Amino acid sequence: MQFVRIGDTVISHRVHGLDSKKPAILFINSLGTDLRIWDKVVADLSSDFTLILFDKRGHGLSDLGQPPYRIEDFADDAIGLLEHYGISQVVLCGLSIGGLISLSIFDKRPDLVRGIFFADTAHKIGTPDFWETRIRAVLDNGIGSILDPIMSRWFTAPYRRPENADYRGYCTMLERQSAEGYAGTCAAIRDADFTETARRINVATLCVVGEEDGSTPPELVRSLANLIRGSQFEIIPGAAHLPCIEAPSVFLRLLRRFLSTLPGVLNG
Repeated sequence: MQFVRIGDTVISHRVHGLDSKKPAILFINSLGTDLRIWDKVVADLSSDFTLILFDKRGHGLSDLGQPPYRIEDFADDAIGLLEHYGISQVVLCGLSIGGLISLSIFDKRPDLVRGIFFADTAHKIGTPDFWETRIRAVLDNGIGSILDPIMSRWFTAPYRRPENADYRGYCTMLERQSAEGYAGTCAAIRDADFTETARRINVATLCVVGEEDGSTPPELVRSLANLIRGSQFEIIPGAAHLPCIEAPSVFLRLLRRFLSTLPGVLNG
């Protein structure tokens, strides 16, 4: 684990294979998770790419900062991290809120972005009432009070078997996040609408989604793809909101195929 201060916030992160000659990928994970959700994906990529993973403020080992947040706060943290390592161009791989953060990064610094791999995300997610209800539940009763409905959106029923130790581990990951950080991040999603930014994207993009995603269903992710000229769209069978965990081999195959289409990026 590595740490760096971006502005007034210490950001926990990992960098694999830092090499100016390698194309760089920035992985941006979902609400209520930390950078370990990418472990099954990055192991296969580290020899060919510089990989940057980080915990959003209010998550994992990063500072809480000043919640409630804006998506732009997370984008500024990500941009600061790239600048810290001297990375001038990057492929963004954003999952759920990570996709909103990717949109904000493109909005702020399009010069940094050579391609975007959107996973289980959209230009606008949920309604203000939905997020207000979630915020109140977490602040009043803790994250554990919403564990079961969240898990039913994150994972398919076969994955949620009681005997699946991995599933129990991801339940613990969610429960151990900061309630203030989680609620503050919900507020950022509540207030985010990147519809116009999506229409302006002029780099290669692929939008993927788990077939059984209960948080950002396939039709919502397809609506994002429809906003972006030339974007591609793929559904991952046998997965819900976190296909990088439930279907890592398919997720990785799609990511590698996408990377191979980008000018100057190694063939997958």
